Amino acid sequence: MRYALLAWLTVGIHAAFILFVVFGGLGVVRRGRLAWLHVPAVMWGAFVEFTGTVCPLTPVENHFRALAGAAGYSEGFIEHYLLGAMYPMSLTAQVQYLLGTLVLLINAAAYLLAWRRARARAAPGAAARSP
Repeated sequence: MRYALLAWLTVGIHAAFILFVVFGGLGVVRRGRLAWLHVPAVMWGAFVEFTGTVCPLTPVENHFRALAGAAGYSEGFIEHYLLGAMYPMSLTAQVQYLLGTLVLLINAAAYLLAWRRARARAAPGAAARSP
């Protein structure tokens, strides 16, 4: 029971990390200092997607599942939990590149917005003068 709980806790942490990677840029818009955590997370997330590397949390989850007497899985977290529900086919390199690119584009837009807001705060009269 304890190991099954640890496996599901690892799933929750993994899912929270993925959400932070994808949408954490929106948090940076509100709190710029969050970028110190978010930028490395995005870099890791993009690296995993572009190289097909398995995130270390996947083997940790599988280890806890094995200790609980349950079967683990051989594919990565995204393929097992997310893509299995979204796509009928297995994860391909092309889909991974698309996911990595989407992560970068979503966060580039958020960081552009954060940069514009920071610039407007730094020059209080500049926002009123610009067209």
